[in-house]
Amino acid sequence: MTSAPANPGSPTPNRRVGEVLVAEGAITHEQLQKALESQRGDTRMLGELLVAQGLISQQVLVRAMATCLGVPGCVLRHGLIDPGVIRLIGVEECERLKSIPMFKVGRTLTVAMAEPQSLPAIDRIGQLTGCDVRPVFATAANVLEFVKKYGSGDVDVDEFLTKLQDTAVEVVERETVDEGPATDLDKMIAGSPIVNLVNIALLTAVKDKSSDIHIEPDKRGTRIRYRIDGVLRDLMKPPPGMHAAIVSRVKVIGKMDIAEKRLPQEGRVRIVAEGREIDLRVSSMPTLLGEKLVVRVLDKANLKVRLEDLGFRAQALDTFKRFLNQSHGMALVTGPTGSGKTTTLYSALDLLRGPEVNILTVEDPVEYQLDTVNQIQVNEPIGLSFARALRSILRQDPDIIMVGEIRDNETARVAVQAALTGHLVLATLHTNDAPGAVARLVDMNIETYLLSSAFNGAVAQRLARTICAGCATKYFPSEQVLADAGLHNHSGRAFRKGGGCQRCHDSGFAGRMGVYEVFEVTPELRRMIHHGRPTHELRAKMRELGGLSLREEGVLLALDGKTSLEEVLRVTQNDDEEQAPAPKPAPAKEAA
Repeated sequence: MTSAPANPGSPTPNRRVGEVLVAEGAITHEQLQKALESQRGDTRMLGELLVAQGLISQQVLVRAMATCLGVPGCVLRHGLIDPGVIRLIGVEECERLKSIPMFKVGRTLTVAMAEPQSLPAIDRIGQLTGCDVRPVFATAANVLEFVKKYGSGDVDVDEFLTKLQDTAVEVVERETVDEGPATDLDKMIAGSPIVNLVNIALLTAVKDKSSDIHIEPDKRGTRIRYRIDGVLRDLMKPPPGMHAAIVSRVKVIGKMDIAEKRLPQEGRVRIVAEGREIDLRVSSMPTLLGEKLVVRVLDKANLKVRLEDLGFRAQALDTFKRFLNQSHGMALVTGPTGSGKTTTLYSALDLLRGPEVNILTVEDPVEYQLDTVNQIQVNEPIGLSFARALRSILRQDPDIIMVGEIRDNETARVAVQAALTGHLVLATLHTNDAPGAVARLVDMNIETYLLSSAFNGAVAQRLARTICAGCATKYFPSEQVLADAGLHNHSGRAFRKGGGCQRCHDSGFAGRMGVYEVFEVTPELRRMIHHGRPTHELRAKMRELGGLSLREEGVLLALDGKTSLEEVLRVTQNDDEEQAPAPKPAPAKEAA
């Protein structure tokens, strides 16, 4: 099936559909007269009668009707309709108005209508949705068929993909934002079911704020999952035999070599979806069953650049800002992969940037572009490593330098030297906690006397899922959970958690926030670093000076009702040799 847009150059809304069909050569004048005579004893419309008699196809009828009405027309099919937008109107109203919303781009809602010339129906849809309505003609039978299919909320992806024809596709690929919205009805008329499937996966990932799409080979076909709030969820399971074609399509989008299946590859492309630019990073890996792809979705709309928006508690944020505002030295952000370290560094740069400072970064890869910041992409194949870029940066008169990751001894040494020579250096490091950053740098052969002079502080972080506001409820954690959280004296206290709803995919969580452990190097800690004291002594001194561990910071968030205790225990660990005492929060309100 194909969409059938009207000819916008010559809309003729006063002409009858029979006249248009004759003028286009779809039927003869004699066939029209016979059909009109047959219609006298029939309740069907003329166009429906001609389709039933086999004189014209559904597509021809839609094109003719669209010409008469002066609006675009289409034959509805899977892939043209976003199943999530039908709830904006509701099934009952869709049936009454003989209309179905197709997709939403920005504030514009495209709606397939049996009567697109009906101003009361358009006004009613605009009132219900708060959107600007773009009417598109579709036959009443076609509209009601899809209202019934999508109204149940259960669309069988396998079934509709196997029924798609080669011409039934939707393409959402753009290189520049100037080319217009990605989901443009007039562009959805060429391709293949594979292209359609890939675009459904991409659009769903963007709408659900997914960070990664996993396309994995399976003994029975292909499995597509996407990561939302740090947890993988099944998206769809295409029919068997499609994996190689899906992989090839994604590799074409990412400008990768589709003939090379034995070696890992990386690609990158920019698309426009939901009316905004989205960067995709594609990684392929050969496995026993075939190639596995992971697509990283970099959506600027999800980037929070204000430190206050990341989840820092007030005391921890003040401490972090204090060592960020030093004129020189090194500030580190630590944590595992995917814990939001780069986002925290970007937020720090947003705080520090201005016309009076020169900021340079060296990253692999550059995830988001920041105004007034000079960003450098590492390119190992041509010899542009972190260390080499850093050495060159020092000749660019920098005030602030950001290193995407300190991976090796050479990069660590150049970064420390930069911090000692009057530059503020921000960097990420892979350690479990903030005090552990000292031992990690010592392992990289950084002398303790240099490190004690250069090091300003470190932040360790994790991402905890926040409770869904739509299904938040009270609950009472078990005694074991309270004990693990160090809350022995909180037995019987009500906490908050999410009960699970459609909005949060029945997980009880919607969105994530940071849990931060801040380690500020005071004069006493500086002396301990100089003398090579071990990590557990540095951690003990940090707590003696009032610092809290990751788990204690997370427990305070749970006491404030922002996340659940179980989620805090999942993302943090107790690194102390003995059970940490419970944090001393301000009196918390009873959870609602």
